[in-house]
Amino acid sequence: MGYPMAGHLARAGHEVRVFNRSPGKGQRFAQEFGAVASASPGEAARDARFVFSCVGRDDDVREVALGPQGAFAAMAPGAVFIDHTTTSAVLARELDTAARALGISFIDAPVSGGQAGAERGQLTVLCGGEEPAVESARPLLSAFAKAVTHIGPSGSGQLAKMVNQLCIAGVLQGLAEGIHLGQAAGLDMRRVLPALAQGAAQSWQMENRGGTMIEDRFDFGFAVRWMRKDLGICLAQARACGATLPMTALVDQFYAELEAMGGTQWDTSSLVRRLRRRPGPA
Repeated sequence: MGYPMAGHLARAGHEVRVFNRSPGKGQRFAQEFGAVASASPGEAARDARFVFSCVGRDDDVREVALGPQGAFAAMAPGAVFIDHTTTSAVLARELDTAARALGISFIDAPVSGGQAGAERGQLTVLCGGEEPAVESARPLLSAFAKAVTHIGPSGSGQLAKMVNQLCIAGVLQGLAEGIHLGQAAGLDMRRVLPALAQGAAQSWQMENRGGTMIEDRFDFGFAVRWMRKDLGICLAQARACGATLPMTALVDQFYAELEAMGGTQWDTSSLVRRLRRRPGPA
């Protein structure tokens, strides 16, 4: 997702330097957008007013920010580091503390909208951090976002993203079971879902994933392995603050079954495939 997001910044006229752990991707971006491909996060971040990261997991962000060639050490006082990775709130607060010690600002800014939203510049950005830093970054964030919301202090963006993922998981499981029941009962779900989308059952998932769920197509979208990573973060946060998430724990088990079926890279809407492959009553 970082590739199209950075592309929107370049198209908006900003000077962009990029680093990618796969050097070929960085070179390809530089050629496409007239940018500079850097050899390390620190080289890309040096003298930059704003630094953006979008990687995979907590340890990846920590390496990009604090590693031997990390961005933090190369950033000038007053610069702002914006992390779009979905991580734990614990990491966000850790990096906020490290940034303050260096005289720079850190914003945890996970996004919602998927690859398609990144390509269209229609992401939703959930920001945690100091308000002045968020406001200074807002014009740049708006290059690839339809909505930028300052949720609260450091870690708040990541906590809000956890809520987002829980809501998606629950909707997808309900949609999967609805489609499965309808098909098992002989309904033409291509007629049913458009009708339901006009009423209280309407959701983004129904309108954007319902058709492909009916067709059993899942070779696109947000991969099961990344949703399992996100749900793991949610469950860890729930244990830390005493929240109870029974539905989340159950859907996480269902995604584990999909991984065992070979579905690590399937879209998260593949929950319906698990239902179809379960044996019926004897």
